[in-house]
Amino acid sequence: MIKKVWQFLSPPPSWRLPVIALLTAFVSIGLYTAIISNAVSYMTDDPKACINCHVMTPQYQTWKHSSHREVAHCNDCHVPQDSEFKKYAFKAMDGLYHSYVFTTRGEPQVIKAREASVNVIQSNCIRCHQDQVTDAKTEFFVAEHAEARTSRLCWDCHKEVPHGKTKSLSATRYLLEKTVNTVDDHNIIPQWLEKQLNTEK
Repeated sequence: MIKKVWQFLSPPPSWRLPVIALLTAFVSIGLYTAIISNAVSYMTDDPKACINCHVMTPQYQTWKHSSHREVAHCNDCHVPQDSEFKKYAFKAMDGLYHSYVFTTRGEPQVIKAREASVNVIQSNCIRCHQDQVTDAKTEFFVAEHAEARTSRLCWDCHKEVPHGKTKSLSATRYLLEKTVNTVDDHNIIPQWLEKQLNTEK
């Protein structure tokens, strides 16, 4: 059976060398891309994976100095938590989008969550803070509490949780100059950016 499948899939003898060369090239490029992008780190829950790209440095730094760092990492808020399948499917889709944007240098000055991410983040806020969100004792001093108990986005009120005021890429240089070049022994300045910063001084 295996022999028949191999005979069906294998190219004619005259094509074998080009096909092997092409497959080797594809596999090599794939492995090189995985190593350069530190792809394996994205399968973990380590927050430092988010600063593989310098663009996310302000978000990492502000989270690291917030109270959330003790109880929630990036994935706790930014990916679905109701099933492992949804979690990794969402990470894969988000990762492909981020890879495209960062590779083409098309990232916006102000990073905002897309609609799918907004829904996930809101759901995770409620998951962790369900008691506070649904506590009827607060209805006496929160306007329209009963009607808007969970319909508003949490960050409509809690605007600086947990990332503070740092939302813009233009703040990245300030953060890089005010901190050491590594965060927890993780290099946060790519070589091309470090060279540019040194040139501008």
